[in-house]
Amino acid sequence: MAVGILRTEEDYRKALDRLDDIFDAPANSREGDEAELLVLLIENYENEHYPMAPPDPIEAIKFRMEQMGMKKKDLAEIIGYKSRVTEILNRKRKLTLRMIRNLHEKLRIPYESLMTDY
Repeated sequence: MAVGILRTEEDYRKALDRLDDIFDAPANSREGDEAELLVLLIENYENEHYPMAPPDPIEAIKFRMEQMGMKKKDLAEIIGYKSRVTEILNRKRKLTLRMIRNLHEKLRIPYESLMTDY
């Protein structure tokens, strides 16, 4: 396949099919280089045509807590009292700027995820 800019949905589908065929090609081979290039082109096309909004802040916090094996009491050490954690996770209280900073610093949740409306 001649690799080029993906302009249409058909180009995108062909690139996905070709990548599927050569996905396991060895690095630094002709097909391996083609696979790397296709990944970049596909990613660019998807970012342009299928943008993903940042996750909901509360879902991002819950997901990170699950990843890190945290409980509410652990989160209370980051954002305040345990009752405040419950209010935040139940969407009864909004995150403050201080909470957002602490969550970003301690849990490495991106600011853009924490600052979206919910």
